[in-house]
Amino acid sequence: MSQISPASSAARSTPADLPRVLGASQATAIVVGTIIGSGIFLVPTEMMRDTGSSALVYLAWITGGLLSLFGAMTYAELGAMLPYAGGEYVYLRGAYGDTPAFLYMWTWFAVAKPASIAAVTSGLARTLGVFSAFHFLTDHIGSTPILWSQIFAICVTWLITGLNYLGMKKAGDFQLVFTTLKAVLILIVAALCFASASGSLSNFSTSLPGARGGFGGFMLALIATLWAYDGWNDLTMVAGEVRRPERSLPIALIGGLFIVGALFMATNAAIQYILPAAQIAATERPAVAALSVVAGPRGAAFVAAAMALSIFVTLNGTIMSGARIPFAAARDRLFFPQFAHIHSRFQSPSTSLLVQALLSTVLLLFLSQFQQHFELAVFAEWLFYMLTATTVFVYRRRRPDLPRPYRVWGYPLLPAIFVFCAAAVLIWSYAGNLEGSLIGTVLILLGLPILYLIRRQYGKLSSHV
Repeated sequence: MSQISPASSAARSTPADLPRVLGASQATAIVVGTIIGSGIFLVPTEMMRDTGSSALVYLAWITGGLLSLFGAMTYAELGAMLPYAGGEYVYLRGAYGDTPAFLYMWTWFAVAKPASIAAVTSGLARTLGVFSAFHFLTDHIGSTPILWSQIFAICVTWLITGLNYLGMKKAGDFQLVFTTLKAVLILIVAALCFASASGSLSNFSTSLPGARGGFGGFMLALIATLWAYDGWNDLTMVAGEVRRPERSLPIALIGGLFIVGALFMATNAAIQYILPAAQIAATERPAVAALSVVAGPRGAAFVAAAMALSIFVTLNGTIMSGARIPFAAARDRLFFPQFAHIHSRFQSPSTSLLVQALLSTVLLLFLSQFQQHFELAVFAEWLFYMLTATTVFVYRRRRPDLPRPYRVWGYPLLPAIFVFCAAAVLIWSYAGNLEGSLIGTVLILLGLPILYLIRRQYGKLSSHV
């Protein structure tokens, strides 16, 4: 009798109660719509300040895109092989057991997803600041240290959480329609820039004196691009709700990354065609500044509106996927059972969604800087991206009999490159944001006593074979 992996054993013994309602187009929209948010419009400023060179900024975008593509190709094999709710949690549990899987779940639950949600909503508040009606967002509330932008971000978090509470079908349809719309708007922004007589190819060779520069500056810029590309893995978290996952997951993951890469390259090139390095570094909203040059105040308003729409769609995908991880762990008795609750009417993981929004609210009250959010998120996420990617080697060696509708091209080289580069990102994340990375590490390790308490409360899980 052949052995079965712990992940597949758990998945088969527990019915997948969340309905499979997402088609290939909706799955692709989750990848594209979740990735393309505020990052492409905002992080060029931080990247220019780090590298001091338009050419190095563009190189960072290309490097980050390739690295994310290698990761998506690796995850496509894992997702098609084990298409269950929880994504990376499932792969880690099957390869390495309960403790690494729990620490992953805890990290996403306590650090990565709340930080991503906080970063996205903070980016929305920063973007809307271009409109005079939203200038109040930069003001403090009375004599408190809390800004109106923080309260605004909290309200948006709960609005999109409410949409997901109403069920995956509604959230998936929202994702498809508005992802298509925002892709069109991004192409319009790029076209307006390239058609303008105000642009110049000489801007691509400009530099910023006094920037950090060097390899260290490039790595910090790469971390910013990886935050902008963040979200390519989110589809695997909702794999239990995708129809024909053996086909839809690889198409959506790999095809979605190509679409995103093309849109990112076009947008960054458009900004650099209009603005030299010094102007990009000096503005908080480089895309808005570029369209201001091209089309005046109306152009700035157009791109700000496009950015706001883009961020709403990203937030939807982020909230959607994050709630499935504690849900999956709770069904395996690796987390508090309340998180496995499915709403009887809406068929959504309602408890997980509500607690996730509460944690994001707490983070938004204590961290007000946009860059703090995305650097904290990148560190926590890439630690587990690296570990999860190594599971493809474990499954190939231990379980060659598992059906693999998709096999990662370039194995073992491309997954190995991804793992190596992820390790490098972690090192430079520590070097560039030591305080945030240390906070992330402490929060991850806090999962160990939580796991101990859960095992004492609910008993040890069935043994793995």
